[in-house]
Amino acid sequence: MNSYTDPAIRIAMLPRDTNSQGTIFGGIILSYIDMAGAIEAHRHTHIERFVTVAMREVIFHKPVFVGDLVSFYAETISIGNTSITVRVTVEAERYGGGTGGRIQVTEAEVIYVAVDENRKKMPIKK
Repeated sequence: MNSYTDPAIRIAMLPRDTNSQGTIFGGIILSYIDMAGAIEAHRHTHIERFVTVAMREVIFHKPVFVGDLVSFYAETISIGNTSITVRVTVEAERYGGGTGGRIQVTEAEVIYVAVDENRKKMPIKK
C-alpha cells in the first residue's frame, strides 16, 4: 500500500452517502476519484479546464463506512499532447469498532483531455 502525505481531497463519509447495505455508494467514491484526479491535472499543468475521458478498472477491495475519513491521493502518470493520465489511490482511516488504522480501499487511473473555453481539445505544454 502506498501512503502519501498530501491528499488532493480528504473527506468524512456521512449517512447521506450510504446504500441499502449500510456502506458508502461506489458512485460517491468514483465522483471523488474523478475530482481528485482533476485537481492533480490542474495542479500539474495549470490548465483551467479538463474533461474526463476514461476511468480505468476500479476494483473496490474494502468497503467504506459512515464515519471513515477517506483520503484521495493523486499523482500524474503521463502527459500526452492533449491528455493527462492521473492515478488516484483511495485510503480510509477507520476508527469505529476497534479497527483503527488506514486501509487502501481502491485505486484508478483517470484520463482527462484539456479543453479551451469553447470545449475544444487544446495542447498541454510540457
